[in-house]
Amino acid sequence: MRTSIATVSLSGSLTEKLTAAARAGFDGVEIFENDLLASPLGPEEIRARCADLGLSIDLYQPMRDIEAVPADEFSRNLRRARHKFELMRRLGADTVLVCSSVSPLAEDDDALAARQLRRLAELAADFGIRVAYEALAWGRHVRTYDHAWRIVEAADHPALGTCLDSFHILARGSDPKGIEDIPGEKIFFLQLADAPQMAMDVLQWSRHYRCFPGQGGFDIAGFLGHVMRAGYRGPLSLEVFNDVFRQAEAGPTAVDAQRSLLALQEATGLATPPAPVVPTGIAFAELVTPDVEPVSALLGALGFGRTARHRSKPVDLWQQGEARILVNTGPAARRAGTSLAAVGLESPDPAAAARRAEALLAPVLPRRRALEDAPLEAVAAPDGTELFFCADRPGLPDWRGDFADVGADVEGDANVEGDVEGDVPGRAPAHGVTRVDHLALTQPWHQFDEAALFHRSVLGLSAQDSVDVADPYGLHRSRAVTNADGSVRIALSVGPAPTDDGARAQHIAFATEDVVAVARRFRAAGGRLLRIPANYYDDLAARYEFADGELETYRELGILYDRDAGGAFRHCYTETVGRVFFELVQRDAGHRGYGAQNAPVRLAAQHAGRPVR
Repeated sequence: MRTSIATVSLSGSLTEKLTAAARAGFDGVEIFENDLLASPLGPEEIRARCADLGLSIDLYQPMRDIEAVPADEFSRNLRRARHKFELMRRLGADTVLVCSSVSPLAEDDDALAARQLRRLAELAADFGIRVAYEALAWGRHVRTYDHAWRIVEAADHPALGTCLDSFHILARGSDPKGIEDIPGEKIFFLQLADAPQMAMDVLQWSRHYRCFPGQGGFDIAGFLGHVMRAGYRGPLSLEVFNDVFRQAEAGPTAVDAQRSLLALQEATGLATPPAPVVPTGIAFAELVTPDVEPVSALLGALGFGRTARHRSKPVDLWQQGEARILVNTGPAARRAGTSLAAVGLESPDPAAAARRAEALLAPVLPRRRALEDAPLEAVAAPDGTELFFCADRPGLPDWRGDFADVGADVEGDANVEGDVEGDVPGRAPAHGVTRVDHLALTQPWHQFDEAALFHRSVLGLSAQDSVDVADPYGLHRSRAVTNADGSVRIALSVGPAPTDDGARAQHIAFATEDVVAVARRFRAAGGRLLRIPANYYDDLAARYEFADGELETYRELGILYDRDAGGAFRHCYTETVGRVFFELVQRDAGHRGYGAQNAPVRLAAQHAGRPVR
């Protein structure tokens, strides 16, 4: 289907917004009146600019407080409307949005509203324009779509129809099934917006917290299904008021918007992009660093061995169990030091995963490689992290074949158990770390919702509920995405303010079967664990019962503890190197959390920066 976006959904000047919409693949735009009034270009110039960009002008909006008013006020409204219709003819727009009145002059009189809207439609028809009447969720008398439709039906004019807006309908809890009773040809326009579930005034909710479909808590796919069964054949248009989007760069926001519509059309059977290929595991996490020594010392103390080196690049492979870390000293790095730059995702069909990503507007990244290197496909996540699709079964190119085995170069404990497996590089003796439990990626402030949609729609992961975590300097938002068996877990978070972007910390959590033993070995090897305040353990003693000496051990090592119906979660943290730190996790099989309850204590301790020796 054709797609459209309201200019109010993007930041910048009108011409910037139009360019961003066109580059993201939109077919048309709704021009918001304030954007036109602030533009130095005349209506004819804007019309020409849209034509050059391949954009139609699908709607001009809004026209407010028109109907159910005293006669003298309505005469003034018609005069205003005539000027707007003349403007629209110059602009090349053939449909105008009329919102249900919020004016204190408006009367609770449906018959009067119908007569005046019919008169407005007669005037619009003289200009070749259609009027789409929309019920605002906070309208003075008309607040629901079925009420608006009854008035349109009573007015009975071919140039008058209704506009359906998912936010206004779903925010009020209206049943959208009744939409199917409206003739499709009388649904002149459709506006889509999602929103998080919030208990607040609907006007403020609408003006500040709308988001793109799939980023909130509304059933937009179900809503759209009702609209399509009614016979609607117009564009799918996004009208999103969002404080973050208004500050973010227009280009990426427009791409995110288009991706949301692609995923929505897939969910409702209106489009069939390549099917998602859900990753089956974490193949590796790649760290980029200007100084290999600090991160090598940290990995060594954790029990990792440097087992292989890339045949043509300055990249070392460190491994323990199924946990693999690449340390790359090639690219120029910022003074911030070590950062998490890439993630390898195990995939049953890497080529199909790349096709899916490209179809959902995550273009495959160019990759410089030697002729003998494995042909890995990679795409960029919204935060710039590179995601590599790695084969998870024999018979397909194996990225580990690019590495030459250097043997297990393990510092510390020389009497380790286990052997290097066969002639496949990248396998070190097990020390207690078994695999990557999860990755925690702090997103740029304005890309949190975009990141969640990306990982769901492009990678096929499932999103858990968003949670707020207290930080000494504000609130962090966090949302985890996972595959079905938990072999891929990615916790997405965002800091309290845009100024946090320059110091976004990422971390890698390693699974263990005995976090106490691994933490003790780490400290014995010279590693430093995050110091946790004594008050935290006093509170633990009040909330849970522990075996003799158990809580004292946690206090000694800085191990945090959480429990839910699925079992216990024990975890501790290393010092931060550059922008990266590591977490050791012992997770009972049924526990699905990430220690959110402990996050405020951890964040405060990291701000304090007091490591345990």
